[in-house]
Amino acid sequence: MTFEHPYLLLFLVAPLALAWWVWRRQGRRVVLPFDHGKPRSGRAWAILINGMETLPALLLAVVVVILAGPQQYAEPKDKRVMTNIEFCVDISGSMTAKFGEGNRYDASMAAIDEFLNYRAEDAFGLTFFGSSVLHWCPLTNDVSAIRCATPFMRPELVPPWFGGTEIGKALLACKKVLVGRQEGDRMILLISDGFSSDLGSGSDTEIARQLIDENITVFAVLVGDAPLQPELVNITSATGGEIFQASDPGVMESIFKKIDGMKQTRMERTVAETMDFYWPFSLAGLVLLAMSTLGSFGLRYTPW
Repeated sequence: MTFEHPYLLLFLVAPLALAWWVWRRQGRRVVLPFDHGKPRSGRAWAILINGMETLPALLLAVVVVILAGPQQYAEPKDKRVMTNIEFCVDISGSMTAKFGEGNRYDASMAAIDEFLNYRAEDAFGLTFFGSSVLHWCPLTNDVSAIRCATPFMRPELVPPWFGGTEIGKALLACKKVLVGRQEGDRMILLISDGFSSDLGSGSDTEIARQLIDENITVFAVLVGDAPLQPELVNITSATGGEIFQASDPGVMESIFKKIDGMKQTRMERTVAETMDFYWPFSLAGLVLLAMSTLGSFGLRYTPW
């Protein structure tokens, strides 16, 4: 137990001195001239009365302790470490290819919408890319903007300069977004269906190094039947993630569930906080006050 104002405990000298005086004082002895009676020492009554007269001193001590602000440490709690997840979605022309009942873009956004339900307490951001990059939604716990983005960034509606696929540029752009968050883990979830033109000549190794330096894990989902690009495999494995291939919408849904299981929520033990600890002293004060009040009706010295 600790005290918010420990210096006030020095005033405990006053109730201690008062209690010492009650028990060490002399006087208050009255001699009554009874005949034919053996005088008694009255020691038992003296102890009982002195004890009752000590109660105000004890009550004063309780007041001093309460004014000092007694505190105790609360039980340390496990705090959920938030994961900052940046969705990086390809909106190049090839994402309009038929995929299940819709196209690849529709299936990707539907899978993202379902993934948001798995990790309700994490922060999410949304980036669209092709040959250029557009940050659609900043990292936030309010995912309504992500859920409503599907009709606005369809590959059929984007400008022509989004027509290519440059995954390297998109990953570096997502990295800049994630490093702005000092707290929590960092993850990029890339969804694409094409071969990236900017991962050759060793750039994949450099991109992986930059992501590793910022503790960013990359998971990639390749939509369709195209072969996995070795450079993208290198980036995902180097950062602690993995690349998956989704050949149909059902497989894509299971992939997102697997990613959720692989990147499990991390818990950390928080520092124990101090909390007020008044109740035992308040209870003791009320009991002492009641006993002192009741005792004053009879257990006290009287001059007659």
